[in-house]
Amino acid sequence: MPSEWTFLSNYGHVLVALARDPDARMRDVAEQVGITERAVQQIVADLVEEGYVEKVKLGRRNQYRLADHRNFRHRLESEVRIEDFLTLMTGSVTSGRW
Repeated sequence: MPSEWTFLSNYGHVLVALARDPDARMRDVAEQVGITERAVQQIVADLVEEGYVEKVKLGRRNQYRLADHRNFRHRLESEVRIEDFLTLMTGSVTSGRW
């Protein structure tokens, strides 16, 4: 039986999910990533706090914009821009980014 590990962390998965659908509900992101809604809420809060995601209130819903001009945090990937990663993962350069 193959192991369950992946190359991306849950933070990476949440970032990709929000890039694909900036209007996604936390429960939808949780389902896509395979983690709890509470875990997604904490990851999004961390990403907002660090300036990688901006949460914009639109009526009763939130929209998420991604800071694609930023680079990855780890020293091994610090030269890689979020924009390049998200373009690779989504095939798009415009969805929910600033």
